[in-house]
Amino acid sequence: MPTIALTDRTIPHLKPVPGKQVIYLDRTLKGFGVRVSDQGRMSFVLTYGANRQRIKLGDVGVVKLADAREQARNILAERQLGMRQATGRETYERALAAFLEAAKAKNKERTVRDYTRLLTSYGFGAEHLADIGARDIHRKLDSLANRPSEQAHALAALKIFFRFCVRRHLLDTTPMERFERPTRARSRSRVLSETELTRVWLACENTGVFGKIVRLCILLGQRRSEIAHLEWAWIDEHERTITLPSQLMKNSREHRFPYGDMTAALFATIPRGEHLFPARKTWRGGGTVYNAWNKDKPKLDAASGVTDWVLHDLRRTFVSSWAALGTRLEVTEKYVNHVSGTHSGIVGIYQRHSFMPEMRAATKIWEEKLRSMLSLR
Repeated sequence: MPTIALTDRTIPHLKPVPGKQVIYLDRTLKGFGVRVSDQGRMSFVLTYGANRQRIKLGDVGVVKLADAREQARNILAERQLGMRQATGRETYERALAAFLEAAKAKNKERTVRDYTRLLTSYGFGAEHLADIGARDIHRKLDSLANRPSEQAHALAALKIFFRFCVRRHLLDTTPMERFERPTRARSRSRVLSETELTRVWLACENTGVFGKIVRLCILLGQRRSEIAHLEWAWIDEHERTITLPSQLMKNSREHRFPYGDMTAALFATIPRGEHLFPARKTWRGGGTVYNAWNKDKPKLDAASGVTDWVLHDLRRTFVSSWAALGTRLEVTEKYVNHVSGTHSGIVGIYQRHSFMPEMRAATKIWEEKLRSMLSLR
């Protein structure tokens, strides 16, 4: 289609093409033009949109050029404004459901699970995407100032999510364009004292599901996410072992370890279902297991009087306590599924001893130590 300067002088000189119609496009307004039939009849038209929709604005000679051009400009403006208003009207939770579904196709199950937890815990529920601004996101992230690692992970997940929304045309731009990654956190070294550990254990008595998770973290030394995702199918109550599947583990290795009498007694207080700790509320795209960490942890701090600690510190406390009780390093590392020099390289390839008897013995000693601590309260 030829492009020319459409004026009151040039239009009368437009020539028809035998056997077909031709459209002369305007040089000044994209999509606006004059259609000339093979018989020489002329009309103003507008072509727009991805599907190249075309509408007739009126016949030349009946409608003035200036009026037709103004009508075309108004149609384009209304369409563009309507698209802009529609963009961002999707809700956060529906967009999140679409994001998680897309993430499953190209990410490991653990990554999708992390996205689910982070984007649910620090998300925006039923709010429209267009109503979520940089300040709103900053407020969410600022609440994690004392948890720099979690803050960094939440920031990364939110950035990926909002970029997805832009690619899917759910938003024109991401509200996180100028967000910077927080300073890398120094490695923590917090180990709870016996007095602090005892206070935390006792305070768990009145904190429901969260308290049971914390007590299992103390008893078993596993990561909080691994405890929260426990399923009854993974627990062999006859052998008294727990087998965590590879897709749940940080090192992608199946992990089997024993548990003792105190853990068995705690399991007896938990209702049966698929998960030991199902989510309190579920929604499409949301998590299926407990995730109210930020709500319940401050309550436990207030009840115990122990502050300045995170749940992962219980894992460090567990390892330190086992060392103090004389447990060999390779046994402790096997129990907490930590791969270092003792279980990596050639040792990891050829060492197939399960350490199950040694782990059972260490578990018994650890529970005896805990009972002793609790009896001295």
